[in-house]
Amino acid sequence: MAEKHFYEQKEFTRNYLLPYFQKNIPNFHKARVLEVGCAEGGLMEVLLELGMDVHGVEISGERVNIAKEKNPKLNILVGDITDSQLPQKLEGKFDVIIMREVIEHVPDKHAAFNNLEKLLNDRGFLFMSFPPKLSPFAGHQQIAKSYLKFIPYLHLLPKSLLKQIASSLGEKNDYADEIKLHYSTGITINDFEYHCAIRNFIPVKKELFLFRPIYVLRFGLPKIKLPDIPVIRECISFGCETLLQKIPF
Repeated sequence: MAEKHFYEQKEFTRNYLLPYFQKNIPNFHKARVLEVGCAEGGLMEVLLELGMDVHGVEISGERVNIAKEKNPKLNILVGDITDSQLPQKLEGKFDVIIMREVIEHVPDKHAAFNNLEKLLNDRGFLFMSFPPKLSPFAGHQQIAKSYLKFIPYLHLLPKSLLKQIASSLGEKNDYADEIKLHYSTGITINDFEYHCAIRNFIPVKKELFLFRPIYVLRFGLPKIKLPDIPVIRECISFGCETLLQKIPF
């Protein structure tokens, strides 16, 4: 599975992320880049191949080991984006920070955004994507073995009921706990925008998706965008993708 993730990350970077960054971030090829939650390092390897100055931070030591097995030249720190000492450990600021499908797993959003603010240069760019907390599959129920993986909004059910359903379908004992944990750490689009606004992270480009760009690669589905309609966007968007720029106060 780790091997699959690594090559998916590389292909998605080449086909979607790299053209996106080159189009929307001036002089991207000259930027000092940090990927938060770099996992197996597929994105980092693509940028490294281009001769870019790229760094990563990843909370899972196991995934870092896999990344360095793939490419020993990858500069990855085992660390937590909420660690108050992280800016010192990373030694310096960055022109671009990339954080894909990570913020929804971070319990302490304030600490994470505070570190992002410290790590990003003035007028630097922050790219973030995440499934909104109330979106159909924000509980990551696709980890199920049964048809529960196809059922939307499971994370909104009471845990006791979800446990009964999961047990009756032969799911592992902690399935309901995992789903509710993902829900508890999730973030709404409103809360995301609040955290960005108080730090003067100004949106440059924001898109909401029914079918996210990664679905083209993962499932062969077309990318489908959604209008940015308050309230409704929280419940039907499978993904929110935003490029922001840090403007000094």
